Amino acid sequence: MIIARSPLRVTLGGGGTDLPSYYEKFGGFLIAAAIDRYVYITLHENFRPDLIVKYSRLERVSEAGELEHPIIREAFALLGMDGRGLELASMADIPAGTGLGSSGSFTTALLKALHTHKNSLVHPAELAAQACEIELVRLKEPIGKQDQYIAAYGGITCFKFLENGEVEAWPLKLSRETRDNLEDNLLLFFTGYSRSASAILKEQDQKSKQDDQAMIENLHFTKELGLQSQRALENGDLHEFTRLMDVHWQRKKQRSGGMSNPKINEWYDLAMASGALGGKLIGAGGGGFLMFYAEDKAKLRHALRQAGLKEVRFRFDFEGTKLVIS
Repeated sequence: MIIARSPLRVTLGGGGTDLPSYYEKFGGFLIAAAIDRYVYITLHENFRPDLIVKYSRLERVSEAGELEHPIIREAFALLGMDGRGLELASMADIPAGTGLGSSGSFTTALLKALHTHKNSLVHPAELAAQACEIELVRLKEPIGKQDQYIAAYGGITCFKFLENGEVEAWPLKLSRETRDNLEDNLLLFFTGYSRSASAILKEQDQKSKQDDQAMIENLHFTKELGLQSQRALENGDLHEFTRLMDVHWQRKKQRSGGMSNPKINEWYDLAMASGALGGKLIGAGGGGFLMFYAEDKAKLRHALRQAGLKEVRFRFDFEGTKLVIS
């Protein structure tokens, strides 16, 4: 039995500049943090000649090329495996479509499990690159590279996306006190809405490819906010970081009419009136999780709980994609 897991993530600054349609022209930068909520992949022999795959549905096929699940099919193809005689299943702590990067986490955990079955070692950079090859190149999803890289690396990590497609990664230089305060005072609340990141990001991707000036300027500004967030966090200035979170959210809403809705805006305003110092919607937009920074956490929790939102508590993950059992 092989069990691999990949962490989900939250973005701390610069989100949206990791799409090829932007960084291939201008370069991208963001800060992401892996959290202790995971996607799991289990893999074992089934002693039969076919391949069994279990996710939200069950597929039983003679070989991997017949699978309807696109990511699993392409992962087997990328590694030159037919999957015969194997049984694969996926589980997740939080459902897909909630803005925490579940697709990238799923793909990296899947590849880690398959590499382990082949007895091959894989570096986090290679793991992330292979996951991007599957999702962005083979399946042509209009998404970025953030989710695959933070899932593979873990930690609180800075990523620079170069025009030639290469990715540079390094840990954010945080003091222990700043890291602890960040971890203690960031809160996640589920809006109850799920959505497809591809659908939301498609508009941004198309406008970037068309050199839409408003979109390009928005993403330039967002990248600068990411760099400012890096400086604020490394200087231990969490109040400046929270101010930048709010600025980021106000600009992010301008990218697409589907980024927010009246209910999300109402909850955001309620949170800001109930102790939150800054916040934003995590992920591509349209639903998922609202994240806030608050020093008076009890007041914020009470207000949003009364409004019907469910909190998901978390800590940071510093292990990235890993084997749990092999």
